[in-house]
Amino acid sequence: MKHFLSIAALTPDELLALLDLATQLKQEWRSGGNKPILQGKSLALVFQKPSLRTRVSFEMGMVHLGGYGLYLSPNEIKMGGRESVPDVARVLSGYVDGVMARVFEHEHILQLAEFGSVPIINGLSDYSHPAQALTDIFTILESKGHLQGLKIAYIGDGNNVARSLLFGAMKVGMHMTIATPSGYNLTDEDITLAQQYSRHGAQVERTENPQQAVEDADVIYTDVWTSMGQEAETAKRLEVFPPYQINKKLVDQAKPDCIVMHCLPAHRGEEITDEVADGPHSVLFPQAHNRLHAQKAILAELLADK
Repeated sequence: MKHFLSIAALTPDELLALLDLATQLKQEWRSGGNKPILQGKSLALVFQKPSLRTRVSFEMGMVHLGGYGLYLSPNEIKMGGRESVPDVARVLSGYVDGVMARVFEHEHILQLAEFGSVPIINGLSDYSHPAQALTDIFTILESKGHLQGLKIAYIGDGNNVARSLLFGAMKVGMHMTIATPSGYNLTDEDITLAQQYSRHGAQVERTENPQQAVEDADVIYTDVWTSMGQEAETAKRLEVFPPYQINKKLVDQAKPDCIVMHCLPAHRGEEITDEVADGPHSVLFPQAHNRLHAQKAILAELLADK
């Protein structure tokens, strides 16, 4: 594995190996701390979009593994504006051992990988959020003890989080039903790709009915209705999405032991209620904390000396 650009780019074996490594690193951390396997290594953290979890988890992941994370704020580089993406890639490759970038356009991630000479990690793009999806699958594995045959119900906007989670679910043998309003669903191309990635008979379904989606669900997942960069659509989305709220009535229609997930930040009272977010089915905060351990696995795989 040279880069970590998207879940689609990983083989099922690579995905499972990262899950195993995340488990090992979390156990090691809980037993007194991680070995400094990244001592002397550095990671540039390039942000076009700000984020609490992405910055802290990658930066502290480097610290726990003995390395150093260098934060570069949106205004410091203005990548793709003040300075071209290829030039940023070439310059940073001479300074650091790897680059994590959180961007608007997925093309910027691809350009960093094309023109740079160090490993590139996608911290989020408009197409993909692979670090989040890896964390999500890791959290499901911890919560349920297995993956194959489980059913995820994703309720809400068919966005980069939904796409990455779908690709990951198919590659580890989990079924997924996606309930989105008309016009906000994943593309036919996404569904076709997901079906090609399917292992162990994993199935994907689309519906506009949240109640249908959560039937027999082991996992209910949601995200904000309006993502960063879509603020102009907020009023329209607030009219369209209320039937897709994760509330107690909807959760009660899933399996009794279902877990509820959200990549955060949450707009409480919109896509999820306080009662659910803070309730017995919620794993929102263990999920958020697992960003640290899943991303340590990415860092160890890409940056540690073999």
